[in-house]
Amino acid sequence: MMRRYSILALAGVGAAALATGACGQDVRTGKAAFGDYKSDAPGVTRHITVADLPQPFATEAQRAVSEQAPKPTGATLKVPAGFAVTEYATGLQGPRLIRVAPNGDVFVAESQAGKITVLRGGAKAAQKSVFAEGLKQPFGLAFYPAQNPQWLYVANTDSVVRFPYKDGALVAGGKPQVIVAKLPAGGHWTRDVQFSKDGSRMFVSVGSGSNVAENMEGKPADVQKWEAQYGLGAAWGNEAERATVLSFAPDGKDRKTFANGIRNCVGVSVNPSTGDVYCSVNERDNLGNDLVPDYVTRVKEGGYYGWPWYYMGNNEDPRRKGERPDLAGKAIVPDVLLQPHSAALQTAFYNGSGPAAFPAEYQGDGFTTLHGSWNRVPRTGYKVVRVKLKNGVPTGEYQDFVTGFVIDDQKVWGRPVGVEVAKDGALLVSEDGAGSIFRIAPTGK
Repeated sequence: MMRRYSILALAGVGAAALATGACGQDVRTGKAAFGDYKSDAPGVTRHITVADLPQPFATEAQRAVSEQAPKPTGATLKVPAGFAVTEYATGLQGPRLIRVAPNGDVFVAESQAGKITVLRGGAKAAQKSVFAEGLKQPFGLAFYPAQNPQWLYVANTDSVVRFPYKDGALVAGGKPQVIVAKLPAGGHWTRDVQFSKDGSRMFVSVGSGSNVAENMEGKPADVQKWEAQYGLGAAWGNEAERATVLSFAPDGKDRKTFANGIRNCVGVSVNPSTGDVYCSVNERDNLGNDLVPDYVTRVKEGGYYGWPWYYMGNNEDPRRKGERPDLAGKAIVPDVLLQPHSAALQTAFYNGSGPAAFPAEYQGDGFTTLHGSWNRVPRTGYKVVRVKLKNGVPTGEYQDFVTGFVIDDQKVWGRPVGVEVAKDGALLVSEDGAGSIFRIAPTGK
């Protein structure tokens, strides 16, 4: 049994008070769900709803960039009882997104170094190889087809390419083939790439070029609609075809907009059980400490998610007030609202099996990395959370799973980026602060 606590139930003990349910689970709702890194701990569960959101500018927008510091001696990551964390790999150059090949090799995008690295090993990487280099800020990785893949697709910041691949290859089997020659570049630079469950479509995420379309040119009446199929997007400055998930045939043809109004879908995921397309999204800044929530959500074909005119459904951004009344009521409310400014990056759905498989209760749930805030005081993020699903549908709740990267109010030693399920069932998490990949597995106790 799990007991919920609203802010009213916490009256008199503080908004960040620990509310423990009958089974020892801490479930936070209302204002108490927002919190910060000091209230993080494995098992803490949050459920933020649109009704919990404050008014814009209720608090002053603040710049609070965390200082990257060495890992303190004796510092350990915290995970739920029954799990243990070990180092899988160290010494990487800003490891970002990770994907696991069918044979168990771990592919890592070292984005700023412009290369893709392969790690091989069970509980610890024993072999490292450069699969490809000379790339332009590579981030997204996808094997195609899913079974017996022949290609590794790589999403650069301005293109999608693919390399010939054979099972167990540690080096690309040839030069890259350009699949999508031109993607909008600049601004939010990460591009992820994933394939539909049946392999018929390729999804590519493209973040906005700005916070809230500050580069908009001309008056609203001069804004030209660029996506006639949905009539929801607009082209101006460098925002054309941005804040979207694009869709292609696997060969890069038949370019379409799958969904738009998604400010920065950093990670695209496809739930292997349901086939639903998901985004891990960085929402807009400078509306206050508790606006606007980042989110993880199913992405509906043809869906509009609000940016830049609305957020979290029909909440109008005051900086774009009155510009698009035709879009009122059309923005979809995301499935899982996260603490604002957490910087959600990658989501992986747990379907692990093998000697390091998680307990059955984790099957089908998601895990999302939160890179950490810069526009919030006190800070939030810098952790990995479990996104809860029931019968394949997000419940709106998420639970702290890995914490402990923060040193104090100014410094952190790690910032989670990638998350993936290893072939043996363990969970792998990359962080680009110290350049490590961690392995989380049950202890058997």
